Amino acid sequence: MSKPLYQDDAYLTEATGRVVSHTDQGGVVLDQSLFYPTGGGQPGDRGQLTWDSDQMALATTVKGEGGAIVLVPADGQSLPPVGADVSQTLDWDLRLRHMRMHTALHLLSVVIPLPVTGGQIGAEKSRLDFAMEHPLEDKQAVEDALNDLIARDLEVSTRWISDEELEANPGLVKTMSVQPPKGAGQVRLVRIGTGDEQVDLQPCGGTHVLRTAEIGRVRLGKVEKKGRMNRRVALHLEA
Repeated sequence: MSKPLYQDDAYLTEATGRVVSHTDQGGVVLDQSLFYPTGGGQPGDRGQLTWDSDQMALATTVKGEGGAIVLVPADGQSLPPVGADVSQTLDWDLRLRHMRMHTALHLLSVVIPLPVTGGQIGAEKSRLDFAMEHPLEDKQAVEDALNDLIARDLEVSTRWISDEELEANPGLVKTMSVQPPKGAGQVRLVRIGTGDEQVDLQPCGGTHVLRTAEIGRVRLGKVEKKGRMNRRVALHLEA
């Protein structure tokens, strides 16, 4: 099992690690990972490993068996040997855009308070799918409400609850298509706002900004009908 460093500090951009194995598909598993693996609609991180006088560029990061985080090399890259001590360097610009987008999508689910049926995070465009029978009455009003929430500079924090606590509070789960991982004994919650200013609380294993103002202004893109009861809402970062 790889220790997920990004869960404790999403702003960490460099770390050490030791190679514990190679996968049959040619991936690298470290004892601890700076890199977030694809999951929950968020793409895997990219970056670089260096060791001795060599280096390996990462094409992406994925989940492996038994809690392993697998670093997928770009084409033509050499792998660090098992047992090697390596330095990890994150593609921070890409990660930060994913963090801004991810937190913005949580807020989108606040201003559109409908069940979420799917979602995808991207550096340039993201989207949430909603169980939405009728089109948005006022798309500009939704965009304005979302930007107002962002501008409030609300604190974003995390905490852990047990599987039993989550089962006792099913309303925490907004996503109909992806259920939070259970079975490990605890589930991570992401909270936006504190005390009377709390606006959102839901299970999430992804990376987020620490305050909503870091997101910057956003723009709603197309709202597309996807089936009788579903609509897809696109989201763009303004900068």
